[in-house]
Amino acid sequence: MKNLVPNKIFLTKGVGRHKEKLASFEMALRDAGIHAVNYVHVSSIFPPGCKLISKEQGLKFIKPGEITFIVMAKNQTDESHRLISSSVGLALPADSTTYGYLSEHHASGITDEECGDYAEDIAAQMLATTLGIPFEGATSWDERQELWKLSDKIVRTSHITQSAIGQREVWTTVVAAAVLLIELEEDDHNNGNKAAEHNKQHTDSEKPHK
Repeated sequence: MKNLVPNKIFLTKGVGRHKEKLASFEMALRDAGIHAVNYVHVSSIFPPGCKLISKEQGLKFIKPGEITFIVMAKNQTDESHRLISSSVGLALPADSTTYGYLSEHHASGITDEECGDYAEDIAAQMLATTLGIPFEGATSWDERQELWKLSDKIVRTSHITQSAIGQREVWTTVVAAAVLLIELEEDDHNNGNKAAEHNKQHTDSEKPHK
């Protein structure tokens, strides 16, 4: 098997409510469209050459029961009127042959914009340090963003964020996720079919003759 390097990524988010905590998480996954996969929580690298596609496109590639790699931020509350949020930030280098960063952040009591900006800032800071771009931690996000744009080394930063306000006597869950897809090349697909056919022939040859 070749290295499991994703070649497509899509972003999604969701909110769910239920009297049971686990069920509220399931509802949030359903809202995000990723409830039917067996997900593996992975960390923060946006692979070189990976293509960012829309949620609508991405959902066409996943199958029920599939092992799926996901960078996910999650937040939950059962407190009435509590504002919660979750965000995944993204920072991509101008050179598509090098890797970018994904970050996770969740918080209480802040808006979508504040949570999203923070996650985006984290991803951009991690990428900037690998590219040798200087930054001052005391400067504002807008100032750092302008500096990174002027460097021409970071081509894009963004985020996906979900927030919700808690309700009485139910659990509220918010999720934000980057779903990493591994689409086999045509040669890999053909080789897989050949291997399956070979195994079938080998199995058939071992069956006793009547």
